Amino acid sequence: MKREDLAKIIDYALVKPVHSKEDIERACEEVLKWGIGVLCVLPPFVELAARLLKGSKSKVCGVAAFPFGTSPTEVKAREARWVIERGADELDFVMNLALFKSGFRELVLEDLRRVVEEARDAGSSLGKQVIVKVIIETGYLTPMEITEASRLVEEAGADYVKTCTGFGSRGATLEDVQLILSAVRKVKVKAAGGISSYDKAVKFVQAGASRIGTSRALEILRQAPP
Repeated sequence: MKREDLAKIIDYALVKPVHSKEDIERACEEVLKWGIGVLCVLPPFVELAARLLKGSKSKVCGVAAFPFGTSPTEVKAREARWVIERGADELDFVMNLALFKSGFRELVLEDLRRVVEEARDAGSSLGKQVIVKVIIETGYLTPMEITEASRLVEEAGADYVKTCTGFGSRGATLEDVQLILSAVRKVKVKAAGGISSYDKAVKFVQAGASRIGTSRALEILRQAPP
C-alpha cells in the first residue's frame, strides 16, 4: 500500500492528557506535510486544529466522553455538539461500557442515538456532514459482546465502529475487525489501539478496516513505500 493512500485513511491521534498546544501545532504541520486524512484531538484543541487545517483536505476529529464513556447522556451529547460547533468535522465517542456490561441494552442504544443525533444536528446547522465513530473498547468485550455492541452502533445510525481508545486493556486485533464486519451491514470499521508499524496497519486494512487510528502515524508513514 502506497504512502499517499495509507495517509488518507489514517486518523492521527493526539489525545493523551499531556498533549499540549505546541504538540497540536506540530501535529498540524505534519498532517499537512504527509497528507494525513484526519487529526484527532481533545476538546480544548479542536478550535486550534480546525484553524490550522482550514482550507486543506485534512479533517479534524474531536472526542467526547473520552476515554471511559460513562458521562450522562445529556453531558455526552452536549460535548458532542460543542466539539462540532468548535470546528470538528468528525466525532469519536465512547459507548457506555458500564451500562452495556450491566445488560441495559436499551439504555445504551438510547445513549448512542442521542449523541449521534446531536452531532449530526450540530453539523447540519453549520452546513457540513459529520462523520460519527463509536468506540466499543473491544478489549473489555467477549466475541458475543463485540457482535452485540456493533449492532447497537449500527442501529443508532453511526458511521463507524471503532475498536479501542488506546487506554484500555489491549489494542485492536484482526479478529476484532472481522467480528465487527460480520455483525453489521453498513457501518465501517476504524481499527485503533496498538497499531504502530506499516506492516500492522496494512494487515488491518486487508482485514477490512476503512480507517486506522494511531498515535504513531509518522513512524508508520516513514516505513511505507512512496
